[in-house]
Amino acid sequence: MQKTKFSRINDQFNNLLFGFLSSSWKSKSINIISVLTGYFLFANFVTKFISEGRNELIMVPIIIIIIELIIRIRPSPRSTLFNFWSIIDKVRIGATYAIILEAFKLGS
Repeated sequence: MQKTKFSRINDQFNNLLFGFLSSSWKSKSINIISVLTGYFLFANFVTKFISEGRNELIMVPIIIIIIELIIRIRPSPRSTLFNFWSIIDKVRIGATYAIILEAFKLGS
């Protein structure tokens, strides 16, 4: 197949949706463990602060700033810090999932 603009877009789209299938088991397991660790840590963290009812006005902006810093400080893929950042980003995704799930549990 020739390398046309449409074929490049199609390849990028397939890589975006199904790129995880071509990765190694090590990469898949690290990603899953990172997401589940973020979910576990943040679900406990949110439950503790909901039950206490204190420091919510201080903790929410701090959590938002930390999440924004993780998103905005992204090293280049060739950097040695990229793997560490990728793990931290997956923990952030798990934490966001925990917050959303907790909001659905509370009905808000």
